[in-house]
Amino acid sequence: MTTSLWTERALPSDRQPIPLRFGTQVSHREDEAMQRFRRYGLGQFIHFGLYSILGGEYQGVSAAGGSAAPEWIRAWSGPTAPEGWQGIYDRLNKSFDPAELDAHAWARQAKRMGARYVIFTTKHHDGFALWPSAHSDYTVRESPCGRDLVGAVVDAYTAEGIDVFLYFSVLDWHHPGYLRTVPATDAERAGWQDFLQYTRAQLLELLDRYPAARGLWFDGTWDASWIASHEFTHALEAELRARRPGLIIGSRFRNDEHGARHFDSNGDLLGDYEQGWERKLPASFEMLGGNDWDCVMTIGPNAWGWLRDTRGQYQKTADDLIDLLMRCRSMNGNLVVNFGPDGLGRMTAHEDEIAEQLGAWVAANADAVYDAHHVDLDRTSAGWLTGDGDRLFVTVVNRPVTGILRLRFPAGAERMPISARLLDSGRDLPVRLTDIGFDLDDALYCDVSIPADLEAEHAFVIELALGEASASAGDRIDAWM
Repeated sequence: MTTSLWTERALPSDRQPIPLRFGTQVSHREDEAMQRFRRYGLGQFIHFGLYSILGGEYQGVSAAGGSAAPEWIRAWSGPTAPEGWQGIYDRLNKSFDPAELDAHAWARQAKRMGARYVIFTTKHHDGFALWPSAHSDYTVRESPCGRDLVGAVVDAYTAEGIDVFLYFSVLDWHHPGYLRTVPATDAERAGWQDFLQYTRAQLLELLDRYPAARGLWFDGTWDASWIASHEFTHALEAELRARRPGLIIGSRFRNDEHGARHFDSNGDLLGDYEQGWERKLPASFEMLGGNDWDCVMTIGPNAWGWLRDTRGQYQKTADDLIDLLMRCRSMNGNLVVNFGPDGLGRMTAHEDEIAEQLGAWVAANADAVYDAHHVDLDRTSAGWLTGDGDRLFVTVVNRPVTGILRLRFPAGAERMPISARLLDSGRDLPVRLTDIGFDLDDALYCDVSIPADLEAEHAFVIELALGEASASAGDRIDAWM
């Protein structure tokens, strides 16, 4: 019943490592910061900015079809886009005033939900900074808001014991030197170098202003211009780590000299944890190669920022998120649920409901969530397995119609279940070891009886205490063919 074992992503046996100047800078970390990361379990993402004023539309006209998502609305194009749209959007800072934004209320809600870390958007692709950056003229300082919203979030969440990661988009539509393509002229190269130094200055400023922040979460690093700047980004990563010992940086910040992202050309992780799981999850624990990871997940199908009109779009329920959370934990990952407050700083009614329902479930089943990890057992179709060494937890999301939860243990297992109970109520459940008698299968099966009178509105967790194995499969006559 082991937890994770870390291994590098192996190269094919017939291939030699490639000499790299700008490959990975870190190996698997076992310091206190990364140990905390592995115990987070559940996190919250908050997308908030100028786009939150609009909710995916302007003057009653939806940007759907002309914009990838509400937080991308500045890129609105096509026949529905208003004339002079980008200029209209760029002046939204003049009306940005989230008067009802209460960072302490946000943090208290996140605490009730069970989140142990938050990722907050300091600057999205539009370039508008939610702190009064000394390196930009496009910040909360140049708006009716006037407040340092990043500082408010850092202080409020830290006071609740929730770690803060700062989201930062490299892609910046507001900076005149930003390019999507590799700069080709002297003017473009000069503008790009100005942009790189601006980016460096803002990142160092964030670390200096907010010493409580534990990590940086990067976005917008896919354009050819950034990929070609691998020497600069390699040096910048080293500088950020030196400025803040213990800083956690995910795998999407930079690439090596061959353009390899997330993993360098030798298959080594480019960062402290794998950050490629956005609105998707790994198919298996084995494919992760032992790397730390998290999954960031929207409540709706795609929107990260506030969407005014969600009609016709499925909104994930607390049950959906419980399922995703325990699927992540069964593979040693964290689930980060995104919230998109409106332009006044208010969470939606559905987000409020999600936070309360998910929080109640996590509180009742915390032992199976936070300090429990992957276990080396066959999957069960009934749900997800986690364990802490002495206990095995089964989060039942598909209740067996037979009333029997059956688990397969390999031959020679040193520890087996000796008792079972419902984690939330403590109700004892009958458990027995079963030798089914499959030929050429000397495994043992553990059967847990689920009471017919058990009423469960959500997934429930069965806790199995592990003890010394006292049974083995008996000798059988071979099934001759």
